[in-house]
Amino acid sequence: MVREMGIPTISTTYQLGYGIPKWRNLDDVEKQYLIHVNSPGDTIPVMIKDIVNYYNIKTLVIYYDNSFKLDHKQKSLLFNTKTRFIIRQLEGTTVETYVKMLADMNKAKLNNYFIFGTIDTLNKIIEAANENEMIEKPNKWHFITKEKGKLECKTCKRIEVMFSQPLKSRLHDYELNITLDNIDNINKVDSYFYHDLTRFTLEIIDDRIHEWPQNITFPKCGKHLDKELKQERVSFQFANELAQEVLYGMFGRFVFNSYKMQNNYQEISMRTNKVVISGETNNKNTKISEWEYEGHTGTLIFTAAQEKQENKLKHYKIVTIIQAPFVMKTSVNDTKNEDFYGYCIDLLKEILNHTKEEDKFTYELYVVDKFGTKDESKKWSGMIGELAEKRADIALGPISVMAERETVVDFTVPYYDLVGITILMRKPSVPSHLFKFLTVLETNVWLCILAAYFFTSFLMYLFDRLSPYSYHNNKEKYKDDDEKREFTLKECLWFCMTSLTPQGGGEAPRNLSGRLVAATWWLFGFIIIASYTANLAAFLTVSRLDSPIDSLDDLAKQYKIKYAPQEGTSSATYFERMAGIEEKFYEIWKDMSLNDSLSEEERAKLAVWDYPVSDKYTKIWAQIQEAKPPASWMAGVERVKQEGSTKPNEGFAFIAEATMVKYAVMTNCDLQSVGNEFSRKPLALAVQQASPLKDQLSSAILKLLNQRRLESLKEIWWNKNKEKKDCQDSKKQSDGISINNIGGVFIVIFIGVVLACITLAVEYWYFKGKRDGAKVVAIKEYGNTVRNAHNGTAPIGHMGHGIPAIPAMGPMSIRH
Repeated sequence: MVREMGIPTISTTYQLGYGIPKWRNLDDVEKQYLIHVNSPGDTIPVMIKDIVNYYNIKTLVIYYDNSFKLDHKQKSLLFNTKTRFIIRQLEGTTVETYVKMLADMNKAKLNNYFIFGTIDTLNKIIEAANENEMIEKPNKWHFITKEKGKLECKTCKRIEVMFSQPLKSRLHDYELNITLDNIDNINKVDSYFYHDLTRFTLEIIDDRIHEWPQNITFPKCGKHLDKELKQERVSFQFANELAQEVLYGMFGRFVFNSYKMQNNYQEISMRTNKVVISGETNNKNTKISEWEYEGHTGTLIFTAAQEKQENKLKHYKIVTIIQAPFVMKTSVNDTKNEDFYGYCIDLLKEILNHTKEEDKFTYELYVVDKFGTKDESKKWSGMIGELAEKRADIALGPISVMAERETVVDFTVPYYDLVGITILMRKPSVPSHLFKFLTVLETNVWLCILAAYFFTSFLMYLFDRLSPYSYHNNKEKYKDDDEKREFTLKECLWFCMTSLTPQGGGEAPRNLSGRLVAATWWLFGFIIIASYTANLAAFLTVSRLDSPIDSLDDLAKQYKIKYAPQEGTSSATYFERMAGIEEKFYEIWKDMSLNDSLSEEERAKLAVWDYPVSDKYTKIWAQIQEAKPPASWMAGVERVKQEGSTKPNEGFAFIAEATMVKYAVMTNCDLQSVGNEFSRKPLALAVQQASPLKDQLSSAILKLLNQRRLESLKEIWWNKNKEKKDCQDSKKQSDGISINNIGGVFIVIFIGVVLACITLAVEYWYFKGKRDGAKVVAIKEYGNTVRNAHNGTAPIGHMGHGIPAIPAMGPMSIRH
């Protein structure tokens, strides 16, 4: 209305956004006499935006009482921020009302609370929050008031909150000639603002009124200010006059802008203290910062100590568990961060590299021995317990995301795909030796074959001597044959031996009885060799591949092989829960079958010999408890190695997450993974409930996922791991026979060659000795002949014994 009438006006009303909506798009003339000044009630709440941006707060709750007006700031207060917030006016004035209100809000898990109100209202909110156990971490409280006074909580043991109050101006250099003692403490800031602004306005008007037109025309009712009437107001340079003056009020300097009427305000400062409240004792106040409104926004000015603290990187305690290849240590006694390595350690470093500068942090790693289980008192142990009890900020490791764990901790987005449970066992193996090819047949069979060999050889020799048709008894008959073979005992042994080889035995006996014996031996040898050859490869390979366990069902059906998961892991929880579900279903079925309210026909349908629900997991859980689950991963693996017998139906099976089983198999060729994965769950990092670290870590993990860095880490710690062993594939092993099993054949060849060399040496020396003896005899006979020739007893031309005749010569001498 004042704009339409052209009435010079200074407005201090609470407005939506900046200035009065009807005063938008003022022309240059209107800007000089239509002036809006933001009141403290509009400027003080702006400090929330600066605090939210500085501390990167993602979620918050804002409550206010009648001393503040924030209903018009539902959209504008945190405009252009990514903060999710709820803004509500307090209802009622009692602690009981606030207890109920905060209890309902606590379910939303918005842990940053900003309360605007009087000192009395703030103290009641503290009492209500303490009764709901909401005043401690992870909840953070910031109380803002326009009053003087201090916070109190008689029922609180020790709490720590932030408390902001306005400061009187330290710039004004005058004293008011009047006092405002009659103004109450609640409205003092607003009252001084209106008082100072009114006084300054009247003083300027009084100084400039002679320069302004005394009579101006106003449009008639229902009409708007036209150009002619507006021209009368050109000399109203009220905004310029205000902008040129330096005006100080009790709570700060007034700032006017002659061209942007929405930027007119009073500089008001808010001091923020960290207040420690301990029952009825005096509060401990530590100044944190001052905030000063500067139009649209403000400036946070921290104290030197707080500035140093804020600039210092945040430090977090990270609890972890030793689990290869996720987290490992260079030595058992090492405790420094640099002593840890593994997939999760590299993941943590990548997260720090992809975190904003203001979110970066330092950390301290420490180890526990369990993931975490809940006891009868509902108290958690292990890593989950460390987070639930606020002793750690982050849990780092291969932690499975489980609904039960989410009741006490928060999980980030998964950093690893769905991981199931599988079985780790020792590979079934059969002792191998170089002469294993001989074990195809049992020892008594080999002895029977050897006895048959000697018996047949002797029988053939005997028949050759007794038969009238043998070569031995008919040498004259076969004297013209090309091949003459007499079957002596040596020849019979050689014949039977060579008959078993591809070379063949050679010429058969001449007599029919001998040939019948030879044919029988051939048939015997053919059957023996064919049976041996057909079973040799299968015997040497099938035994290596024989595994009695192929799945969890196979484990459940037997009792010789013990099995158990690691204590306190998600695998152990899975079997415990499945057994509980079976028990629960059985109770339901029993109640139904014994329900007297059912008709006989309906009860008959439920009367079955077998339970409708399997007790598979109940039996498995009983076997697990009997086997005593290992306390750690390494203890489980060692138990598999030690208790895993060479016999395939004995030993220990370790039930664990597939990733760790895969790593154990990859680094030890004696181990194997059995069965398919089941109960698959993602792996993630865990933080305290409602911790801002959840969003920070999740954001960094998503960046790593988009950049495929997580795949690179998998490649490094699984496929390219330095500890990976080059194990032979059992499937490929079935294609051939190992040298360990058939190497004795080469030893046989070596022994045969050695025996042949020895025989050659014996033959050589034996022949040489025989030849030398023949020469000596020949020389002696030759000498006797010569002597007889001289005596005339023998002809010179012939001397006998194969010594050529010596032609007659004259007298000769023989030199001895």
